[in-house]
Amino acid sequence: MIFLRFAFVAATLCLSNSLIAADFDMILKGGRVIDTANYIDGKRDVAIKDGKVAKIAASIPATAATAVVDVRGLLVVPGLIDAHVHVFHGSDPKGGLRNGFAALPPDAFSFRTGVTTMVDAGSSGWRNFDVFKRQTISQSRTRILAFLNIIGEGMHGSETDQQELDDMSAAKTAEVANNNRDLIVGIKLAHFATGNWEPTLRSVEAARLAKIKVMVDFGHATPPLPLEKLMLEYMRPGDIFTHMYGNTPGRMTIVGEDGKVRDAVRKARERGILFDLGHGGGSFAFNQAVPAVRQGFYPDAISSDLHTGSMNSAMRDLPNVMGKMISIGLTVNQVIAMTTSQAAREIGRPELGHMGIGSAADIAVLRVRNEQSGFLDVAGKRRFGKQALECEMTLLAGKVVFDRGARAGQDF
Repeated sequence: MIFLRFAFVAATLCLSNSLIAADFDMILKGGRVIDTANYIDGKRDVAIKDGKVAKIAASIPATAATAVVDVRGLLVVPGLIDAHVHVFHGSDPKGGLRNGFAALPPDAFSFRTGVTTMVDAGSSGWRNFDVFKRQTISQSRTRILAFLNIIGEGMHGSETDQQELDDMSAAKTAEVANNNRDLIVGIKLAHFATGNWEPTLRSVEAARLAKIKVMVDFGHATPPLPLEKLMLEYMRPGDIFTHMYGNTPGRMTIVGEDGKVRDAVRKARERGILFDLGHGGGSFAFNQAVPAVRQGFYPDAISSDLHTGSMNSAMRDLPNVMGKMISIGLTVNQVIAMTTSQAAREIGRPELGHMGIGSAADIAVLRVRNEQSGFLDVAGKRRFGKQALECEMTLLAGKVVFDRGARAGQDF
């Protein structure tokens, strides 16, 4: 009888202990944590609780968590921010990047590349942002932010449809931006071909009224407009020049014919102008990127300019662009900064791009492949690098949303 009584008490204690909640929901164990915003670079364990980063330490007992994921040999970084994409996907056969087939559904391309935040770069304008918001933003697990196009209809299928000054209302654009401050981070000016500064003036005015940034895709105008005037007279500190390494016909490039970064471009950076990579299907040339990087002129943010014209060409995905920049001379830490903390700075969202205690547990687990890899620019020119990046796992608010190697699974 005494033996039975002790057995009952022991069983009760074991049951009680099993019902006690663990300190953490998950621990990512043994990875190299790189969080440039918080100056962390080293082997650390990362503990997650209730969708937030709860603890980062050299060693956290595995018994403290409900689940433990082995990430030894991998990089653990904040969820990547792709600050220039086109995800206003729709069914309009003439829509182009605006509710059309050239744009892409975000969740199909974000998590498998370590991206947890995408910023649509002007696909929608003040006339159709509500459609984009209802149709894409609210239906996506990926965090979607946006630059609002100065053109009311956004990015049509034809560039000839994007020249109508009558559809560039600074007041209405600012009104929509102000009514959606949780989602809209700036104004986008792109694809204009008129040989005057009116589209630029209206974009800057809309941004001024809404107290946000302008992102400019510049160089299509006929007759050409000088890059110096744009950067030194019209753009303001904090505004963004995208497609920085582009070299399309008729476009004034940041690297001159003498192979040197133009003085006006350096002065623009000194003024506080930000430079976004924006690879895309036609806006990244090694003959611009290589000399610029060798002269210390780096992107503030590395972005993909994701759309159907770039995903299956030289761009491929954001980790590929990061690897491409490593092949040119940047370090792993630099490209991670440019897709996390610096990208957050570019879009004015400092709450993103880091793994501070209490922040949302948006995390990318990346593998560095130390092997020869080939990289293309948009002209089909090839360079080789010694490292490539690949996403192994992505967490969004502490939940696993992509797991290439089934690391977070339970054995069958």
